[in-house]
Amino acid sequence: MAEDLVLYEVSNRIATITLNRVDKRNALNPDLINLLTETFLKAGEDDEVKVVILKGNGPSFSAGADLAYLQKIQGNSHEENLTDSNNLRKLYTAIYYLPKVVIAQVEGHAIAGGCGLATVCDIIFAVPEANFGYTEVKLGFVPAIVSCFLMRKTSETIAKRILLTGDLFSAEKALEYNLITYVTKKEVINQTVNDFAINLCNNTSANSLMVTKQLINETTNPFLEKSLDMAVQINARVRESNDFKNGIGAFLKREEIKW
Repeated sequence: MAEDLVLYEVSNRIATITLNRVDKRNALNPDLINLLTETFLKAGEDDEVKVVILKGNGPSFSAGADLAYLQKIQGNSHEENLTDSNNLRKLYTAIYYLPKVVIAQVEGHAIAGGCGLATVCDIIFAVPEANFGYTEVKLGFVPAIVSCFLMRKTSETIAKRILLTGDLFSAEKALEYNLITYVTKKEVINQTVNDFAINLCNNTSANSLMVTKQLINETTNPFLEKSLDMAVQINARVRESNDFKNGIGAFLKREEIKW
C-alpha cells in the first residue's frame, strides 16, 4: 500500500516520520515525494506535535531518485517535468517552512535528492558511517532546487566544490561544511536525537520555536521563492537535454558514462 512508504508515529509530542522503501534504499519517486509532503503537512497541523524527527528504515537514509522513475522521466514532456520539479519543491518547502522544528536522523547514505531531503531539515544528526553527496552532475543533471537551500548553509566556495564535483563526502566533512549539526555514534543516535527533541519539548515555547525558525528563514533566505521559481524551470529544462538523456541511459544500463 502507498501509505506504507511512509510511517507516522506520535509520542511525547514528538512526531517520527520514517521513510519505508527499504528494498529501494528509500529512493524517491513521485508517490513517496507526495506522501512525504502530505505527512509533513499533517505533522505541522497536529496540535499534539511540537517536534518532528525524519529518519529512514534500512541501511540507507535515501539513495536519491528511484531507477524506475529515472527511466520514466526520459520520456516526460516539459509540462510533466515541471510538475515533477514543483512536487519536489513542495516537499522541500513543506519541511523548510513547517511551523515545527524538524530533525533529520541520518543513519545511512544520503545521496542526491536524499541529501537534499536532509539539507532542508533544521537540525541534522548523522552517524560517522553516513556518506553525503549531490551527485547530479555526474548524470547530466543539475542539483537546482536543493542549491537554493544549500547556499544558505555553507559558503559559495564549498557549495561549488560539492555541487560541481558531485563527489561523496563523509559525515565529518558534512559537519565541517556546516551542512549537518552533529555527528553521533550509531549505537547512541536514537537516544541522543530523542533526548534532544524532548529537551525542546520540555524547555522551549512552541510559539517561540515557530517564530524563531520563521525569523531565521526569512532573514537568511529572503529571495528563496524567486530562486526556487528559477530552479524549477532549470530542473525541468535540463531533463530535456541530450546530456541528461545520455547520462541517465548509460547509468541505467550500468555503462561507463563518457563525457
